[in-house]
Amino acid sequence: MYRPSARRIERERHKRTRARRATAIATISTVVTAAVLYLVVTGSPGWPATKKAFFSAHYARMAFPKVMDGLWLNIRLMVICGAIILVLGMLIAITRTLRGPVFFPLRALATAYVDFFRGLPLIICLLMVVFGVPALRLQGVTVNPVILGGTALVLTYSAYVAEVFRAGIETVHPSQRAAARSLGLSGPQTMRFVVLPQAVRRVVPPLLNDLVSLQKDTGLVSIGGAVDAVHAADIIVGKYFNYTPYVVAGLVFVALTIPMTRFTDWVTARMYRRQSQGGTV
Repeated sequence: MYRPSARRIERERHKRTRARRATAIATISTVVTAAVLYLVVTGSPGWPATKKAFFSAHYARMAFPKVMDGLWLNIRLMVICGAIILVLGMLIAITRTLRGPVFFPLRALATAYVDFFRGLPLIICLLMVVFGVPALRLQGVTVNPVILGGTALVLTYSAYVAEVFRAGIETVHPSQRAAARSLGLSGPQTMRFVVLPQAVRRVVPPLLNDLVSLQKDTGLVSIGGAVDAVHAADIIVGKYFNYTPYVVAGLVFVALTIPMTRFTDWVTARMYRRQSQGGTV
């Protein structure tokens, strides 16, 4: 029967003591910092007016149900646009990695697309699509601000996601392709069964970060008149001239984003841990 030595027991006791001390110090410093910030903010000359304009409990209760109704639109946009962005981004990334002179026009178009939409500010893209497309008066083309806003999000984020996928594809060593071809796999089969599975696993953390950003940027579709969480808050602000609904909408987006952010951190830490242990990425 194994019995730890006295030295090991003492070492474990010392570790627990240090952990408790570190936890106590962190807790005290956090409380002190929070107290100082609270006193500084609430003691400022303009705090009473700021509290009334931005932190009114009455307007918060009024805005919360309407903001939550609008949030459902943001969630649907994030899910639908996110799925389209992943597919389109991967297709663009694969196009940019095609080899041979015959594919040069496709590579050039994919490169131009990525360069243009990565350089174009998202707000400009939204304005151009949401207001520019209806101005063309094209037959059969929708003027729904939700669809047009989602299209602008897809156009912009596909360029970023394509670069993430391309970076993952290029991290796969050429020997993997050579080994696959030596086994009789064709070029498309090598990409599908050998390169892409490794590439996707390696870029999961940055992809999740892009989805977190997309989740927040869905609120920008409100500039076209779509009644999402932001526009619902804006309607109440315009009616009562109190900015508390903006704070409510902001907190709702934060509460929606934090779980995804923590999940991204967990996936990243898990991948780094597996890499350090020599496991499969």
